[in-house]
Amino acid sequence: MQDHPTAAPGDKLMQRFEDLDDPRRQTGRFQYPLQELLLTALCAVAAGAEDWVDVSEWGEFKLEWLRRFLPFERGIASHDTFSRVFAMLDSVRFEACFRSWMAQICPSLAQEHIAIDGKTLRGSRTADGALHLVTAWHCGKGVTLGQIRTQAKSNEITAIPELLAGLDLRGATVTMDAMGCQKAIVQQLVDEGAGYIIGVKNNQPTLAQAVQGLLEQAPARADGRTWHEHSETDKGHGRIETRRCVVCHDLSAIAPVLQDWPGVRSVVLVQSTRQPVRSGRFGPRSTEQAPEPSWRYYISSEVLDAQTFNATIRAHWAIENDCHWVLDVNYREDACLIRRDHGPHNMATLRRIAQNQIKLDASKGSQKTKRKRMGWSDDYLQGLFGLTPGSVSHAQISSDG
Repeated sequence: MQDHPTAAPGDKLMQRFEDLDDPRRQTGRFQYPLQELLLTALCAVAAGAEDWVDVSEWGEFKLEWLRRFLPFERGIASHDTFSRVFAMLDSVRFEACFRSWMAQICPSLAQEHIAIDGKTLRGSRTADGALHLVTAWHCGKGVTLGQIRTQAKSNEITAIPELLAGLDLRGATVTMDAMGCQKAIVQQLVDEGAGYIIGVKNNQPTLAQAVQGLLEQAPARADGRTWHEHSETDKGHGRIETRRCVVCHDLSAIAPVLQDWPGVRSVVLVQSTRQPVRSGRFGPRSTEQAPEPSWRYYISSEVLDAQTFNATIRAHWAIENDCHWVLDVNYREDACLIRRDHGPHNMATLRRIAQNQIKLDASKGSQKTKRKRMGWSDDYLQGLFGLTPGSVSHAQISSDG
């Protein structure tokens, strides 16, 4: 097993947090410097901690190792202190530090595929609802570029523009589901120089009817110029799936409807049919259950053939499978019951930092294995985060004890 990470020199992450304001400065009474709390929490979550009790416990076991980088004169804070400080820490500022770090790792998004989608942190639910995060996902590198918090899924419409504004999307292709199918969002993408592929549903009934009506007129045989068609069949996960993609570039018939939708150059239909299979004596066999067809419609500023559209639309769902699913299964995000003030958002940011570092590490092993490796090997954890003695600056803060 390779015990030395080969992550891209993603720079010393802790330096990004040096300008964070300690929320306890107003009282002037605290024993544990913010940089010590941040370093402990970041490394603990990367190594498997799921809540503040885990973070404090991990810190107690790793105190001598942590003292290579910071004094920790008073040892490790209690889980109550971690909970209180991260509940007070400005999650927007903390998120901005995270984005700044990722902007250096991914300085240009030109020619890249960026997926936008939301996720609810179910365990964070209070009387006011659960925290909902809208995330920008780099499909090529498999990392989170940034996220914006909302209090409900319905607020994604207002969160998406803010998330997009924080990214340099020139030359990128942005994909999102029908929640992002808003004229203002499409205009923003065009203004920022990004291409887009956006789902269309009945939240925009006039547009949906026009797109569906046009694609229903697809010829039996695509001409390869204004009409493109591609089909493929995959087998796995207990089913056989056939995906048929139809694309039309001649939009003159629906031009009046599209005049308020900037940059639309293609409309797309993806028809999926899933046939469940069961294991038989001589291999998998189709069940008697009827196939389950579904139809999804899209507008796009891109002019691509059907095979490329199909692949790009399918790649969008990496944000579900490689990001959200991994966070729930490997990091138990939905099971986390941190609910206090900024705490849920800040813990979510810590998880995404850990997930990104693992994805950026080119050494062998699954994400699950690498996370365990960070808990087993101090050298691996130190190398992954670029920690060296004296690399983490700190302010000597006096305390009244």
